[in-house]
Amino acid sequence: MRLLIVEDEVHLAEALSQILKKNNYSVDVVHDGESGLDNALSGIYDLLLLDIMLPEMDGITILKTIREKGLATPVILLTAKGETSDKIAGLDYGADDYVAKPFSTEELLARIRAALRRKGEVVPDDAIKFGDIELNTATLKVSCKNKELKLILKESELLELLVSRKSAITSKEQIIEKLWGFDSEVEHNNVEVYVSFLRKKLGFLQSTVKINTIRGVGYVLEVTS
Repeated sequence: MRLLIVEDEVHLAEALSQILKKNNYSVDVVHDGESGLDNALSGIYDLLLLDIMLPEMDGITILKTIREKGLATPVILLTAKGETSDKIAGLDYGADDYVAKPFSTEELLARIRAALRRKGEVVPDDAIKFGDIELNTATLKVSCKNKELKLILKESELLELLVSRKSAITSKEQIIEKLWGFDSEVEHNNVEVYVSFLRKKLGFLQSTVKINTIRGVGYVLEVTS
């Protein structure tokens, strides 16, 4: 799971980042509203932790903008104690939850888990199904009918990303940002290599699930008859 923290209190943001990383989340951090909006609109995040009071652009405006653009990423607002009007506005504009500062680590982690469950991203048995395949993200094994193969980590992450986006086209830039991060020096040919590996393994399994290339745009999973 990849999370974005938009928080202008640098020490708090870094502390949250460390806590979340220790709980096996991938985390990016920005400290102003405009950067927060740009990152959020990339569509690569599973959840946003969004402070309301931010420089450049406030959190409510960010939330309103991403919802108007059709982005359904779960959002948990970080609010100051007693900001009732902001909490109401946030919930009205599509926030999934809010946490009032100061908050406990346990409470925040519980609210993150709850928001992700509501989105349907967390599957108790680590199994993700699409067409005739089933991917176990814990064991990195993909199965089809009576066959099973072990994937390497990046293959598993790539397949999970493509499945999560269903019929949406996923660009090479989105794959790089999701699997390696914004600051990565990974190039497009790295993505092509992993797509090729994954295609061969799906072919070996004789799966009806195919990775189709949309030339100049990206990739999409499809089920053939």
